[in-house]
Amino acid sequence: MGLSDSVGGMPDDSAVTTEDHLLRQMRDQVIDNDLKLIQAINSRLALVTRLRSYKEDRGLDFVDPSREEWMHRYLQGANKGPLSSEGLTEIYGHVLELTKRETVRRA
Repeated sequence: MGLSDSVGGMPDDSAVTTEDHLLRQMRDQVIDNDLKLIQAINSRLALVTRLRSYKEDRGLDFVDPSREEWMHRYLQGANKGPLSSEGLTEIYGHVLELTKRETVRRA
């Protein structure tokens, strides 16, 4: 059973993938990376939920704009591409907003 046959089912592209093994292999690698992204986001949410609870128990503000700015600069320096600086800014902004929303629901 290939990845395309598992969770959620995928469109039937057997006519293409039967003839083009490289296409199927690349698609499987993309979905493998997508699954890793979901796992990483879920892990981040669990960690930040604990952090949020810890800070709230001590009367500290959850959001720390200076920390967010530091993390953004750090990630910009660590990014070796091909993700552009603008792309990183966009995706990281989404991750921060998602994390804030999701940890409110879990707290």
